[in-house]
Amino acid sequence: MTDVVLPGARTVARPSEEAARALVRRRYRTEARFRAYGLGAILFAALAVVVLVADIVSKALPAFTVSELVLPVEASPEALDVAPAADAAALAGANFVAPIRQTLLGYYPEVRDQRRLRSQLYGLLSSDAGMGLRRALTADPAALGSTLTVPALLSDDADLFYKGYVTEVTTERTNGIGTPSGVSGTVTVFSAANDFANELVAIKNALAGRARELTRQREDFAERLATLQPALESARQAAAAVPDDAGLAGIAAKLDSDRTSLDGTIAGLDAQIADLQQRAQGAGTSEVIDAQVPSVLVAINGGVVKATEVHNDRIVGETLVPLQSAADAAPGTWEVLRYDRPEAARKLSDQEVTWLRGLEARGLVSQRLNWMFLTSGDSREAELAGILGALVGSALTMLVTLAICLPVGVAAAIYLEEFAPKNRWTEIIEVNINNLAAVPSIVFGLLGLAVFLNFFGMPRSAPLVGGCVLALLVMPTIIIASRAALKAVPPSIREGALGVGASHQQAVFHHVLPLAMPGVLTGTIIGMAHALGETAPLLLIGMVAFIVDVPTGVTQAATVLPVQIFLWSDLPEIGFQAKTSAAIIVLLLFLFLMNGIAILLRKRFERRW
Repeated sequence: MTDVVLPGARTVARPSEEAARALVRRRYRTEARFRAYGLGAILFAALAVVVLVADIVSKALPAFTVSELVLPVEASPEALDVAPAADAAALAGANFVAPIRQTLLGYYPEVRDQRRLRSQLYGLLSSDAGMGLRRALTADPAALGSTLTVPALLSDDADLFYKGYVTEVTTERTNGIGTPSGVSGTVTVFSAANDFANELVAIKNALAGRARELTRQREDFAERLATLQPALESARQAAAAVPDDAGLAGIAAKLDSDRTSLDGTIAGLDAQIADLQQRAQGAGTSEVIDAQVPSVLVAINGGVVKATEVHNDRIVGETLVPLQSAADAAPGTWEVLRYDRPEAARKLSDQEVTWLRGLEARGLVSQRLNWMFLTSGDSREAELAGILGALVGSALTMLVTLAICLPVGVAAAIYLEEFAPKNRWTEIIEVNINNLAAVPSIVFGLLGLAVFLNFFGMPRSAPLVGGCVLALLVMPTIIIASRAALKAVPPSIREGALGVGASHQQAVFHHVLPLAMPGVLTGTIIGMAHALGETAPLLLIGMVAFIVDVPTGVTQAATVLPVQIFLWSDLPEIGFQAKTSAAIIVLLLFLFLMNGIAILLRKRFERRW
């Protein structure tokens, strides 16, 4: 054959073989870069998830364990304030905390006659410290009057100390002979080998660090003053231009008062910084310890002395635990303790930390899994706060939501997709459903507040109201997903059913709907997951209330997991911060459980064609 070229047609030069290979190589390189970009995006997303989960888990770990004292408690009727032959019913009203306190006081008898110290010692125990003794006597009332070894729950601050969140204690061995001047009160401990020289250096470093911190604060105040000065000048000029305007004069006076206050604050900081720098840079051989400097203590002859003044060869301080004797202590038998945080920067005083370390040294402290977190309701005390009330409230709210939105949403989807005439009214309904899916959730909370609470008078902060509000919130999502699932069923299924004599209704409910169930369940689980994480609409209907009791019905006051997380996250205590992360983990597990059930149901109803 011969090639025929049409008249007037342009001939296109065919690329050479080398050019064609270059084009192919460039295409392969482009595809390789695209795959690399996709893989990099997936790895970045996975890394972000891992970092997020690791951060949540690390912060939640303190919430899953609890510290307690294991004490031999004398359960005498006098201490419990019950009759000698009390039965289980009479024991229900006993004072179970009193014997625990008396046992704890026996380890530190020197505070028995000092009300303030005795109150601090009792404060190391939780308000529910007698729970272990209650259980033991309730299980065996005949043990009344005997000595029982029972656990006593510690307070949140004491628990955090044993978990390392209060202060780190550095122990330094000594090289010289320690000689105390007494056993109680103000005591001077002498060292034959200048064992306190390192502590003196550490104190001066702490003073320098404090000076740097105050310098940064001083710079912030100076910037605020520099910003305030032009505003003050403008206000003065405006007030001078209009002398009769009391408002302008008031503004100028307020700005002038603020400037005077800032000047005083800066002057005070300058004095503090100068004093700290002088102390830190001074060549003196002694230094005074106050609440702003990390504490230094000496453990010697069975007692503890808190230093108030440190020299190279001695310390002067007050005894926190009386010494057993004033005899010389051999090198290595006494210790110097340094806390990494000043006493003013922590909730536990040096006295309380000393007691806690002493109890740990006696082997009375143990840690166990915190089952109360999963078996109790909320509490004002972090060591007693649990998630059970919020968990049950979430389950009840989700049940109400599912009972309303699933049948109504699926029925609406079936009607709109299979039976509704295609006219202007159905188009308006479809547009509104799509718009409702994008409405902010807080709008549904306002709707619930106005309709369910104010108009219908439903109980406030109840799972019934929360479920109704969340059902309205997720119903558009379920309708849209269900319609898409029904539309995805091949038309041959409907036609085959109708061809063998089935009615339209029978074709939909016996053939189309079963095949669309996996998609319907997918839309439902997406909507339920959306509802499970909502907080704003529930806050408006009162589910933000502090609820201690675990709800037993949909009309009782309750809260839900997202709201509980919101409440705990706003509290400053470290214990509640850990509980917040732990509650997030419980919420995620609850969500995974719901997704798992949805997957099982999808596989159960899935049909292939």
